[in-house]
Amino acid sequence: MTKLFLLASAALIALASPAALAAQPDPAAIHQRALVLDSHVDVPQDLGVGGKDFGVDGDGQIDLPKLERGQVDVAVLAVFVPQGPRTPEGYAKARQDADAKLAAITAIAQRYPDRTVLARSSDDVIAAARAGKHAIIVGFLNAYPFGESLEPIDAYYRAGVRSFGFVHAGNNAYADSSRPSGEPKVEWGGLSPLGKAAVAKLNDLGVIIDVSQLTPDGVFETLKLSRAPVVASHSGVKGVVDAPRNLSDAELDAIKANGGVVQVVAFGPYLVNPGPDFPAKVAALRVRYGLPAVYAKTSDGADVLTPEHRLDYVHAVNALLPKATVKDLVDSVDYAVKRIGIDHVGLSSDFNHGGGVVGWANEGEAAGVTAELVARGYSEADIDKLWGGNYLRVFKAVEAEARR
Repeated sequence: MTKLFLLASAALIALASPAALAAQPDPAAIHQRALVLDSHVDVPQDLGVGGKDFGVDGDGQIDLPKLERGQVDVAVLAVFVPQGPRTPEGYAKARQDADAKLAAITAIAQRYPDRTVLARSSDDVIAAARAGKHAIIVGFLNAYPFGESLEPIDAYYRAGVRSFGFVHAGNNAYADSSRPSGEPKVEWGGLSPLGKAAVAKLNDLGVIIDVSQLTPDGVFETLKLSRAPVVASHSGVKGVVDAPRNLSDAELDAIKANGGVVQVVAFGPYLVNPGPDFPAKVAALRVRYGLPAVYAKTSDGADVLTPEHRLDYVHAVNALLPKATVKDLVDSVDYAVKRIGIDHVGLSSDFNHGGGVVGWANEGEAAGVTAELVARGYSEADIDKLWGGNYLRVFKAVEAEARR
């Protein structure tokens, strides 16, 4: 069913009878009317193959059947390749993997044109929702596959990329990571000269700059240089959990001043404190897997474990963590809204990369977030902004700056 947008919703509310206005809010109806946008989702390397076909109700956390059940209108699917050796060979392999993911994401709309649209603009997002289709925005995370060059940005823009995040776990030639791995904690002091040049290029093209995963210095430097608002596509808040990836109050304030938006991520370790005995439990687990009790060269044991054992280890660590719920997610939303206002906060899942909470474990359960927001007293206009309105506002502002 075609979605109604904020202005249309407001008009309907204004025309409603006093009895209707006095009625209790209906979370299901509010969710159906909202433009529901998930600003960061990962995809498997074999997206589109067999059970990983986007049209199949598979074992991943996102696909078309789940988007339809959850009435999720827009998903930002990330072209993401993890950090590897900063060598010509490493860059070439990473670029090959990134190109394959990019092709698989853009192929979704080609395979399912009656259900999806590849959104290259904010207008495309709106048109897709009005047509009852799901908009796919191509995001990009971790400039590592681009090596020491800006040139690939143009090709990826032409292919449809409209959101760009500089780093993941590990520094690269563009910027420092909030989670350095096997390299100096501070390499560039924020952005490298290449990263600074990328800010201007992305502004010129009309690509949303994503500050998630950057160090605080990187966030502040990006905000100083960017002529357009930015997005933190999948971040938590340090005021709730003091994790290196979470944003401090000063960073939240700076993103607000920039006109940007912080998309609070449904990732349990960034929403719930693991407790004082968690480090000791992880140390014991590491020893069981043949790793040093304290972190060695890398944070995930990549220098010791095979890929299969590494995945087992990560799952075992996650099993030690308390299970976060939709209530925990909205607790962080509450914190951010109180700090920087309803116009600068949004929602994201980080599905297929550790994201998901009890009550929003896959895209099919997105309405559970809306129900919790309604229970907390958020108005329909507020929920419209949190789900998609604020992100779309930034997208429009980024496009406007590029046209200037």
